[in-house]
Amino acid sequence: MSIPSEPIGSLPRTSDVLNAMSGGDSTALAKAVDVAVRESVEALEAAGSPVVTDGEQAKASAWTYPLDGADNLTPDGVVIPYADGHQRQLPALAKGPFRYRTHAEQYLRTAQKHAKVPVKQAVAAPSALSLLYPASGIAGYSREQFVADLLDEAEKDIRGCLDAGAHCVQLDFEEARLSLKLDPSGGVLGDFVELNNKVLARFTEAERARIGVHTSPGGDQDSTHSLDVDYAELLPHLFRLTAGNFYLQLTSEPDPDRVLRTVAEQLRPGIRVFVGVTDPNDPRVETAEEVRDRVLSAARHIPVDQLGTCDDTGFAPYADDRSTSRQVALAKIRARIEGTALAAAQLAV
Repeated sequence: MSIPSEPIGSLPRTSDVLNAMSGGDSTALAKAVDVAVRESVEALEAAGSPVVTDGEQAKASAWTYPLDGADNLTPDGVVIPYADGHQRQLPALAKGPFRYRTHAEQYLRTAQKHAKVPVKQAVAAPSALSLLYPASGIAGYSREQFVADLLDEAEKDIRGCLDAGAHCVQLDFEEARLSLKLDPSGGVLGDFVELNNKVLARFTEAERARIGVHTSPGGDQDSTHSLDVDYAELLPHLFRLTAGNFYLQLTSEPDPDRVLRTVAEQLRPGIRVFVGVTDPNDPRVETAEEVRDRVLSAARHIPVDQLGTCDDTGFAPYADDRSTSRQVALAKIRARIEGTALAAAQLAV
């Protein structure tokens, strides 16, 4: 395929994984996850995916996997409100030091055992994890020390995946658009971008070419947390990030061409922009022809050699999100891959 196409990350968890997660038996969970990862990789390959993920089968949450097993947290952290009225809540750090208890490299290596094609790995952006530090502070553990520890841990997480042979490491930056809803001045977003760039600066240009950033207005139980925020206000900040790849939600936008024009204004040499061509929050499965037309529209704004396709977001960033079946998710992925190929053929690239 001349136009690359990649999944964002999560697939709905298998029933065995969900049962094992609720059962509290770590041995049973490990066995269920290994089977689910194999099934996810094989299903993605069968759909024709040139790059696969582990489907995030072992993650209870794409935001908080580094905290699995941590004993220095309280449950009363930042609340994330969704448009349909439901909420998610992050934990809060109760005491230092901040350390990752789980690193994404282990998910990558599990998928690599089963994959016949390259494997990408999604990781939590340090900006998301910065929300764990409470506004009231922590006695004996300053925010400055927390940020220093966070940067070290985030670098270790990314570098471990790169060194293990990840096709790409994708920073999930869903909090970007949400931050503009919480702080329309853009101050919080600017801080997020600066923090993420401090981590990216620790990698070489060649390494950053294998690092990407994904942004969307969220996707949980077929709802979003910030679709009502003007995308055009986010994109100039987003493209200040020094990553080599950008994965952008687009299908669910009311005016995709307007977004693409803004992207074209921010485009710089040496990066690739993967545009969303399927919407995981929409239960209807797109046709390959619809995807083709979306790719062709994007190609009017983005040079084909800098263009890729993806899904708008993951299909189940939280393990308990059963709003989309695995069957529907894989059908959408198949449509993305086939539609991208149709567009590439029509563009004769």
